[in-house]
Amino acid sequence: MRSPLSDYLDSAAPGACPDHLVVPRSLAQSMPLRWQQVFVGLLTDLHDAYPGVDWPEYAVSAVRAEPLTELDDAQLATHGYVTELGPDGDLEYRDADDRVVPGSLPVRVEVPDTVPPASAGQVPRGTVVLR
Repeated sequence: MRSPLSDYLDSAAPGACPDHLVVPRSLAQSMPLRWQQVFVGLLTDLHDAYPGVDWPEYAVSAVRAEPLTELDDAQLATHGYVTELGPDGDLEYRDADDRVVPGSLPVRVEVPDTVPPASAGQVPRGTVVLR
């Protein structure tokens, strides 16, 4: 079922993936006080609406989609792909079932997190932060 939230998150919103929405704590805690009050109210409403959910702990990693052609052998192996020369002498990418896949196939690889941790304190709005 479509909703305003699913429409927004499906439009390549930062921090959104098919199953989760990640809001960096440092940015949430840096919002103006009124925004934080509204956000806390929304989170409280969410948790109150689903009291029986057994929330797991999450381990969040910064990732980026990269084509297979941009990965080194170790990264390829981590994702279950290998390279070999095809019959015409060109490099082929193969999956775990030994099927040829396009080199343009995107996979998620870990990258440095560019958002500062909550321990960094206040993050000024509109700044580009690189670590």
